[in-house]
Amino acid sequence: MSRTRLPGHSHLQTFPDIDPADSLIGPGDPPPFMTYNDHGTAPVLLVADHASPFFPAGLNQLGLADWVLEEHVAWDIGVDELVRFLADELDAPVVMAGFSRLIVDPNRRPDDPGAIPEISDGIAIPGNIDLSKEEKAQRIQSFFKPYHDAITARLERFQQDGIVPAMIAVHTCSPVFDRVVRPWQIGVMWDKDPRIPLPVIEHFEKDPQICIGDNEPYSGRHPNDFTIDFHAEAAGLPHIGFEVRQDLVCDRDGAREWAAALAEALRPVLADKNLYSLLPEQAKFRVTPHLDEAGSAAGS
Repeated sequence: MSRTRLPGHSHLQTFPDIDPADSLIGPGDPPPFMTYNDHGTAPVLLVADHASPFFPAGLNQLGLADWVLEEHVAWDIGVDELVRFLADELDAPVVMAGFSRLIVDPNRRPDDPGAIPEISDGIAIPGNIDLSKEEKAQRIQSFFKPYHDAITARLERFQQDGIVPAMIAVHTCSPVFDRVVRPWQIGVMWDKDPRIPLPVIEHFEKDPQICIGDNEPYSGRHPNDFTIDFHAEAAGLPHIGFEVRQDLVCDRDGAREWAAALAEALRPVLADKNLYSLLPEQAKFRVTPHLDEAGSAAGS
């Protein structure tokens, strides 16, 4: 298999091909991605990498107890409803991952050791220990690849309609991590493109009741983040990532309230027609290719 290069990234690790018939998703298992409001009219794509704690039956929960599936290590608690409410507010389409991040994290480069963690927040993951390259490839082909191909396909639809869309990644974070209390209700993640993040940060800074994190508690400059880097930043699309504290969105009322708050901050920015253009250094909107079985960009 040829080695491929992602824009702005070093070579990805290659993995052996597997027979598609060996997919880890069996009969009766939900698909590896979900969509919502697919025909939304806004020139915006919402994505939620960690929207599900689902494990297919064949993986036996990776040997984990049931209670682990309800913890933040398995998924972003509350993000499934948060992103749906935000989609309703903005009338934007959504692509969400349909599997637990413990199987393979769709927001990590496939060659990152943290993509298939053996330990997460102090919890050992028995089913992830000493995996072979073939087993890792099977995870990537069964879960990671279809999710990212679904994002690419939705971006291609925008492209076919002559639209340069904005991309918004929605996450939630635990209120306490490693015994440190997180004061931020909302974190904004960004790197080189300030077009959406800075006005949004300025909006929330005007509210004395909100503690806004500028690349806190997680940074958009993390070298092994994947989704925004791969689909938006590499193509020059305007983008932003959000972290909302999980204790605020763990029920429907909270998710609805904070989706409305995000929408209020976003609307003036998204209403500016000048937003929907590429960064100056980008010659044209080119959707990043579909991934091959190794989790690399096919044909690049």
